[in-house]
Amino acid sequence: MNEPGARPVGFTPAAADLMRRLRAAHGPLMFHQSGGCCDGSAPMCYQAGEFRTGASDVLLAELHVAGVEEPVPFWMSRSQHELWSHTRLVVDVVEGRGSGFSLEAPEGVRFLIRSFLA
Repeated sequence: MNEPGARPVGFTPAAADLMRRLRAAHGPLMFHQSGGCCDGSAPMCYQAGEFRTGASDVLLAELHVAGVEEPVPFWMSRSQHELWSHTRLVVDVVEGRGSGFSLEAPEGVRFLIRSFLA
């Protein structure tokens, strides 16, 4: 796992492994985490460009995953970022179904954010 203070966002080894599989199946990827009530703690993984970002979003990081050619942009809604600006985030993966819109949903797992005080 990335050290909590290493960068604003990182991946656990399990999440990085899933990212490699999703990249092989779907091409370049991106994450977005909204401040919505239903998916506020679950980052959503999309094909790059599939989710439209705008002025209400913040690009937290462009993450490098071993075995994935291009960096994976991680976006968050500005309102959510204001609430979590004092934390370091780690993307993990757990069993169970998340949102049907996120690419990992058919795998029977879901991405989950773990946060650490900065």
